[in-house]
Amino acid sequence: QVQLVESGGGLVQPGGSLRLSCSASRLFFSVFAVGWYRQAPGKQRDLVATVTSGGSANYADSVKGRFTISRDNRKSTVYLQMNRLKSEDTAVYYCNAQFRTEDYWGQGTQVTVSS
Repeated sequence: QVQLVESGGGLVQPGGSLRLSCSASRLFFSVFAVGWYRQAPGKQRDLVATVTSGGSANYADSVKGRFTISRDNRKSTVYLQMNRLKSEDTAVYYCNAQFRTEDYWGQGTQVTVSS
């Protein structure tokens, strides 16, 4: 079992920045592929960014050039640096970790972009 805890969400003005963290409760977290997803009210949960166990990153077109996903395996933590935030980035952000048949989700953290 892996427990994922997201943190770092909050209220920010358009154009601002936030850094989300996803901390895992398990050793050898480095083998997991990790993704950040988001879900706005009334909408489906969408993929934002992923990072493989080897550190390769991929992004949704809507966040390319603004968001950066990274991982610190010594701390069992994955980060999502979000810059130049827009109102349409408002959502609950979830962390997901996958390894073979294992699939875990965090509880989510709210990000609100508003003036």
